[in-house]
Amino acid sequence: MALAEEALRKQLGKYKFRDLTIEELKNVNKTYPNFTFSMNTYTFKDGSQKELLNFSGTVPVKYGNSYNIPIRLWILDSHPFAPPICFLKPTANMGISVGKHVDAHGRIYLPYLQNWSHVRGGVTDGRNILEKKACLDKSERPKSTVIGLIKEMIAKFEEELPLYSLSSSDAARQSELLSYIAKITEGETGMKSKSKIGGDKNQGCFNKITVVGAGDLGIACVLAIAAKGAADKVVLLDLSEGSAKGGAMDLEIFTLPNVEISKDFSASADSKVVVLTVNSLGNAQTYLDVVQSNVDLFRGVIPAISHYSQNTVLLVASHPVEVMTYVSWKLSAFPKSRVIGVGANLDTERFQFILTNLLKEEVLAKDAWIIGEQGEDKVPSWTTGNSVANQTEAMAARNSRDKVANRAMEVLKGKGQRSWSVGLSVADLTDSILKDKRKVHSVSTLAKGCCNINSEVFLSLPCILGSSGVIEMVKLEEDPLVREKLQSSAGSIHDLQQQLKL
Repeated sequence: MALAEEALRKQLGKYKFRDLTIEELKNVNKTYPNFTFSMNTYTFKDGSQKELLNFSGTVPVKYGNSYNIPIRLWILDSHPFAPPICFLKPTANMGISVGKHVDAHGRIYLPYLQNWSHVRGGVTDGRNILEKKACLDKSERPKSTVIGLIKEMIAKFEEELPLYSLSSSDAARQSELLSYIAKITEGETGMKSKSKIGGDKNQGCFNKITVVGAGDLGIACVLAIAAKGAADKVVLLDLSEGSAKGGAMDLEIFTLPNVEISKDFSASADSKVVVLTVNSLGNAQTYLDVVQSNVDLFRGVIPAISHYSQNTVLLVASHPVEVMTYVSWKLSAFPKSRVIGVGANLDTERFQFILTNLLKEEVLAKDAWIIGEQGEDKVPSWTTGNSVANQTEAMAARNSRDKVANRAMEVLKGKGQRSWSVGLSVADLTDSILKDKRKVHSVSTLAKGCCNINSEVFLSLPCILGSSGVIEMVKLEEDPLVREKLQSSAGSIHDLQQQLKL
């Protein structure tokens, strides 16, 4: 297709480097003549819109057989200083294989995009547009190109095919989701979409909970939530490949009332609470790789979940819970009150039980909490100060309390976190949310502003939970040692988050 350059040049009026953009499109058209070009409205996640150049077509991929994978690329008006926004464009009989490079909406993530280089010769983001333009006018050209991007896309798709063929029944069941994906790739909607897909089949389920992940923890959560009796319906979303295995298969065999097993994200529609238990089982070599693998997995899960249940409370039980709660908050664009990690709820309940029943310190137990990080860095704390008037007596009372707390912590160290115990803790949290109990739990919440923490990190802190998630954070007793430990945890978590690619 011959490019109508003059017409295109007018359409690209707001593009800062029109000549370079047109040159790129010529190169793409020459190499991939099946691509078509147009100007359309693209809606970003924050609801803002822009008229952007986009082109769509197919790229050839060999994965045993030869496939033509349909894609659509949106070229930003700051091109080439920003990479294109890339989507798959599946037809009605295609399903998206959520994986390392593709999320549930068909958004494509590649190292080439993450490492997009601007121009040869050292032009940096620090220069203003006039300086950049001057450099480009001096015959410097972008190092990263759309052609290079497509080549890497083909290479990655040949390692992991991003689409699969749906049977006729599967195609019908997923038609609404594919319609939504098509709207996103057309730029017709964003995260603020008000549509409710699958609403008819869920009418009457006022208290619906979805558990994402059919591993041991996911099964334990389903059983505990069902036993608690607070939910009208519990959906187990099994994301594993192939047919149902292990516990999920057993749940299908020995059916439970009001429990549904599905592999379709639309089954989660209109959930009051969504519990995330999934963890990647990749071959990562380092701890950072393990966490990044989980982030890649969540990139495919969270957008789909947040689309189908836009008013849900996300309850994160995946590891590491503080980081994955932060990732869920970022990917969902939900308010911080509706993204919660299970945090130290289990440890706190155990701590209070030990104080009350083993050490016979019931008065202390009412105000005792485990806060901070899950694991060895958790910290005992208190929500009320000592009211003894005499300073000497107050110090003695505090020392006595600390000794009791240390004994309780020693007992607590011997208690592991088995799947069934975490499942019971999750059921406890969902019960407080569904019934709007306004009960205080130690859960992972955004800690910025607490204890002089200035970074966006999630730590366990005592919070009042209700139907909208975290209603209020409960004030802790002033303690320099506790504040220091929380700040240390916040620093290490923030350092890890800075190394992740979201």
